[in-house]
Amino acid sequence: MTETIRLLLADDQALVRGALAALLDLEPDLEVVAQVGRGDDVVDAARASAADVALLDVEMPGLDGIQAAAALRAAVPSCRSLIVTTFGRPGYLRRAMEAGASGFVVKDTPSDRLADAVRRVAAGLRVVDPTLAAESLASGSSPLTPRETEVLVVAGRGGTITDIAHSLHLSEGTVRNHLSSAIGKTGARNRSEAAGVAAEKGWL
Repeated sequence: MTETIRLLLADDQALVRGALAALLDLEPDLEVVAQVGRGDDVVDAARASAADVALLDVEMPGLDGIQAAAALRAAVPSCRSLIVTTFGRPGYLRRAMEAGASGFVVKDTPSDRLADAVRRVAAGLRVVDPTLAAESLASGSSPLTPRETEVLVVAGRGGTITDIAHSLHLSEGTVRNHLSSAIGKTGARNRSEAAGVAAEKGWL
């Protein structure tokens, strides 16, 4: 008899979470044992449910899926993580793998392939959406420094140079320098466009 794989689902959209649970519960060897809507609930839920695999959405409140994967690897290494997301961005894939995720698939993956991905992750293998893997190799890693990334994240929320400087405890001149460099590296025309390009590539 095949051993049942215990699953934790983490997605802030209840409908998506419910649909995933219904699909995966149809598989005889898979059982959804916990569901959460926030990234910062993942570690506690994994511990309480003794989950074998956590399916994590990227965009969640509390912690995003990539941060949750890193927290899970540190706190509950017996529970492997599989990122399942709408956002198939190459930068996300690279960051997810660096955070310790065992797999990365997009949400429109057919249910039988998703179930197979779960089984492979549970068996200790790595599973990556092939199209995304090719795009990730083609796009390379982020050219932004950690500080440029930080400045762009804040700039993407709007606000003046002064606002950004106060928020990050930097001088206005330093903020301008980081923004100028980031705009150049992203090939954008202004800071708003630079933030958009970097977000689209999954660098932020």
